[in-house]
Amino acid sequence: MAVTTKAIIASYGGKLLKLAHKASTTQCEMNFNLYLPPQTTINSLHKAPLLIYLAGLTCTGDNGAEKGFFQNAAAEKGIAVLYPDTSPRELKIEGEDDSYDFGSGAGFYVDATKEPWSKGYKMYSYITEELPKAVFDNFKEVDGERVSIFGHSMGGHGALTLLTAVQFLKNPSKYKSVSAYAPIANPSVCPWGEKAFSGYFGDSDKSKWAEHDATELVKKYSGPPLDILIDVGTADNFYKQGQLLPENFVKAAEGKGKVNLRWQDGYDHSYFTMASFADDHVKHHARYLLEGRKP
Repeated sequence: MAVTTKAIIASYGGKLLKLAHKASTTQCEMNFNLYLPPQTTINSLHKAPLLIYLAGLTCTGDNGAEKGFFQNAAAEKGIAVLYPDTSPRELKIEGEDDSYDFGSGAGFYVDATKEPWSKGYKMYSYITEELPKAVFDNFKEVDGERVSIFGHSMGGHGALTLLTAVQFLKNPSKYKSVSAYAPIANPSVCPWGEKAFSGYFGDSDKSKWAEHDATELVKKYSGPPLDILIDVGTADNFYKQGQLLPENFVKAAEGKGKVNLRWQDGYDHSYFTMASFADDHVKHHARYLLEGRKP
């Protein structure tokens, strides 16, 4: 699968690549960012593990790459970082651009089953299969055997869901570790999630909702002990509105391992919060990606 390079930007001794490819799952051209740490340039034999960052509502692959400041610690540790888009673009579906929390910029990392969204809103398949394959096929310096995942808000939902769903249902070694900022942790019972799941799956079979709800999935989780880092700001207005519900996930995960939910005093829902704790999250993943710890 051909990948087009649109720009190369020097960053922390490495390279931030602005890329695009035609995706079959989403039926459109998808833009994404890939950060290659300096070790891949200095040593042609160096294979960098991959950390996937899933962004939140309204974002593209540029937001985390340009405002998350994850490249600093990633460069230090020799980790590549992949920044996908959050939805298909310009599919000409009626209503796809009508609201910030559904459609464009709000794919919720699910494979839609309800028409017309089932046409190309297949972000689960895109993130777990098609995009990583494109990266590993085109960038041999990235190690497809060592992959971790994290995200913010809707992307935090995606990271938690992909880890628990993939490990429980499919492949217990696809992701070595997971972390999240302010995740939508129980989408089946919050306004954002109810709107998205109703639109992408319909209301007739709520079991489909549970398949993409981290709180519901973790109840059935039977993989290796969890070690999850979650940061939520005490000044996060979306937490106060009942959109995030991280406590529900923590309670559901009891007995499954460690969920380190850190309340960050005075921090909000913005990229300022992510940048402030970026090094913590990258180092959390580095322990698994570089030191061989089992998840």
